[in-house]
Amino acid sequence: MFDTSPSPAVSGHSGIVPGVSSGRVSQARPVHGGLDPLLARFGGGIRRRVRRGEYLFHCGASFHALYGVRAGSFKSVLLTEDGREQVTGYHMAGEILGLESIGSELCSSDAIALEDSEVIEIPFAELDALACRDAALQRELFRLLAAEIQRERGLMLLLGSMRAEERLATFLLNLSKRLAARGWSATHFILRMTREEIGSLLGLKLETVSRILSRFQTEGLISVRNREITIKRMDALKAVIGRADARREPEVS
Repeated sequence: MFDTSPSPAVSGHSGIVPGVSSGRVSQARPVHGGLDPLLARFGGGIRRRVRRGEYLFHCGASFHALYGVRAGSFKSVLLTEDGREQVTGYHMAGEILGLESIGSELCSSDAIALEDSEVIEIPFAELDALACRDAALQRELFRLLAAEIQRERGLMLLLGSMRAEERLATFLLNLSKRLAARGWSATHFILRMTREEIGSLLGLKLETVSRILSRFQTEGLISVRNREITIKRMDALKAVIGRADARREPEVS
């Protein structure tokens, strides 16, 4: 549903060399998640490096490719009618950008790099043609689309029925689970999104995000050092969801 990429210092993985480049590759280095099975059937793609703050694609641009994140992280963004940025998703290594635009001629959101990142561009026309002849590839595409639908449903549930501290606890737990599935630490990571961006994603004010993080730290659930998070009591953090004494916090107006 959402996520942030771990720090090289924490995880032991090297960073991405800054700059933007491209080139045809036959196979990406292994990353866990939806990307590897897709590339295994498709057979490659176009490697691109994207600097922090650069757009991978723009909302309203012609849709022509899916993008598998090999390293780094991205946020999906829409602009509201009054010009404010609304974060709608977070994407990390092993995940795929652009699935929500399948069936449309246009990209449905902006995708912006949160750090120097690397993606594999998979031309959709080629992928679609191959899927018509490859039942296993077609099933993998269906699986990825189903996962995207589940992500959207999860976000709607989060915003529609959870209190503020439940939303933030769910965000941290979801992030922990996604990182662990990719071989990173489940309890020690860096938040690549700012607190304001996290608030935008969760439908919370910046002050609310900061206040709840401080409360979680006071209760001994986590420790916070700038953007560095350590989950100290995983079970207690899980228990926040649905607990009767959850406090009502202001949401984004």
